[in-house]
Amino acid sequence: MASNNDDMNRCLNIADLNRRAKRRLPVPIYNFLECGADDQYSSRHNCAAFDQLQIKARSLRDTSCVDLRTAVLGQELDWPVFLSPVGMTRMFHPDGELAAARAAANAGTLYTASTFSSVSMEQIAAETSGPKMFQTYVLADPVLSQEIIDRAKAAGYPAMCLTVDSIVGGNREEVIRSGMSIPLKLTLKSAFQFACKPAWVSNYLRGDKWQLANFVNAKSPAGAHYGLLEPRQSWEHAQHMIEQWQGPFAIKGIMSGEDAKRAVEIGATAVIISNHGGRQLDATPAPIELVREVREAVGPDIDVIVDGGIRRGTHVLKALAMGATACSVGRPYLYGLAAGGQAGIERALALLRSELERNMVLAGCSGITDINANLLRRAGFN
Repeated sequence: MASNNDDMNRCLNIADLNRRAKRRLPVPIYNFLECGADDQYSSRHNCAAFDQLQIKARSLRDTSCVDLRTAVLGQELDWPVFLSPVGMTRMFHPDGELAAARAAANAGTLYTASTFSSVSMEQIAAETSGPKMFQTYVLADPVLSQEIIDRAKAAGYPAMCLTVDSIVGGNREEVIRSGMSIPLKLTLKSAFQFACKPAWVSNYLRGDKWQLANFVNAKSPAGAHYGLLEPRQSWEHAQHMIEQWQGPFAIKGIMSGEDAKRAVEIGATAVIISNHGGRQLDATPAPIELVREVREAVGPDIDVIVDGGIRRGTHVLKALAMGATACSVGRPYLYGLAAGGQAGIERALALLRSELERNMVLAGCSGITDINANLLRRAGFN
């Protein structure tokens, strides 16, 4: 019988891992992972926008030794791709956040722990000595917000990330139609869809109860995690959190040069261009389309991260050429998690890294510093 690693090695790209994840997950869970908001324009366009950029390969260059190393948020990474914050990942595989943290460390890159994780921030931090970051929100309860920051410091997270695009949940109609809810509330339709995936159901029934592990004693007025968030958010909230943290700090959900510049003015050391995978506000630009605008707004010394649409090593190469410091990925590693746990995540990261390295060689780049805007052209006859 083939091992899990053998099964994962048969997946030759991120799309293969996606198909395997779809076969293993109940429809409501898969739709929660895959579907975007409203008409799902943004979730589709995040990937499609990369097709408008072509790579102008440079010839007769020494690429016998390719160096992918980079620094992000004050931490040394073996290559410029890291894991985005995702909450409640145990819904995709019982090993959830712990599998992701281990896989990131083994791949020489950074794991971002979500404030809405299904494993506590302390347990995640203890799982790996690799690069890591803790992600939070502006919480309605300032005492709870301070407690979260203090706990992240005590747990040893070197950097913090504030997500600013999720005051309310996006209108994910396909998720609603399939009967997905947290906590799970079965309907006749969704019960049948879950019953079609007995292995997933067995893991769910035998595993620990899903919960927001960092808030086991907190009361959400809305009965869900959005009820914990401050509805009247402001730049002053973000600045106060930066002053409390006193270390590398990223703001995630930036979608304009103006907001990127404001983030730097209040003390952020990194901006993450993200539309939340197209799961929040639909009809937004793809993050890759905003890199140049954001880089011009913040200057050369601020980390600019592209979050959204990364499915190939060429996507990473294009983002770096546009001016990004690094890329972060959500769905690609979740496909791997659902497909095969930690081994699946490691396969997803290995695929992206090997594609990036191979394409750098083919494009004539021996290191990250060789990648710049001269490598790209817009599709079509110019």
